[in-house]
Amino acid sequence: MVLADDEVELAEPALWVRCGAPPVMARPHRHDDLELNLVRTGRLDYLFGGSRLRVGAGEVALFWGGTPHQLVAPATPSTDVSWVHVPLAQVLGWALPTEHLAVLLSARPVVVPVAALVHDVEALFAAWHHDLSSGRDTTVVLLEVQAFVRRLLTSDAHDGPRPDAPHGAAPGVPAELTGAASRATAMAQFVAEHYRSPISPADVARAVHLSPSHAMTLFKRVVGTTIGTYIARCRVAEAQRLLLTSTRTTAEVAHAAGFTAQSSFYDTFRQVCGTAPGDYRRSFR
Repeated sequence: MVLADDEVELAEPALWVRCGAPPVMARPHRHDDLELNLVRTGRLDYLFGGSRLRVGAGEVALFWGGTPHQLVAPATPSTDVSWVHVPLAQVLGWALPTEHLAVLLSARPVVVPVAALVHDVEALFAAWHHDLSSGRDTTVVLLEVQAFVRRLLTSDAHDGPRPDAPHGAAPGVPAELTGAASRATAMAQFVAEHYRSPISPADVARAVHLSPSHAMTLFKRVVGTTIGTYIARCRVAEAQRLLLTSTRTTAEVAHAAGFTAQSSFYDTFRQVCGTAPGDYRRSFR
């Protein structure tokens, strides 16, 4: 399946491909797909789980879309990217080693230079685009994507954090993001580092030395969603990861993800994922 710009943010989990200029994202979004980005020219600037992530020309990014993410800077006129999405249910069927699955479901994207791979990566993405747009059997595409993902996960080139977005530390803000946008980025970073604790929008505002009302207005204007909703999405993404990669009970998952009450965990999880936590775990097993 091939998607148009206005279909990207609303797409249901499915195997699909898209090529061309990046779509405009008015707010962070999330999805239960594995996402591959190949940047042929230009660059992508993401706010990914509260951290800055830049993917430059000649790089491939691999991540799970359950972590809230958003393209936050205008693309350069020459930016040309290929996207491939694979439903998480199919990825889990690949029986990846536990350590590889843990990397995929973390809030730390894998970014590898094309030059470090043995494939003609552009030709590979072009072949997937051709096959999916022509309605051919997807079996070969899925086998090739699986092999490609395994190569990315075993590549020495992705070891260590991205230099422009250090893991667990406040990243530098590019020149194009100043003033209000840099404050909003700092708030998202604070949420990413503290959502497992019982934080509130007021705590986030204090972290960047703003009044709660000013902080909430600024965050909504820049990021496109409220601080409370952003906190909830980060907690749900962590709960999804724990449900799929651990044997913890749902009560233990709720606590570890930052929810202080079981009722709020169930209500929020169902609102975001469309199903109860236990049903979500069973559906992927």
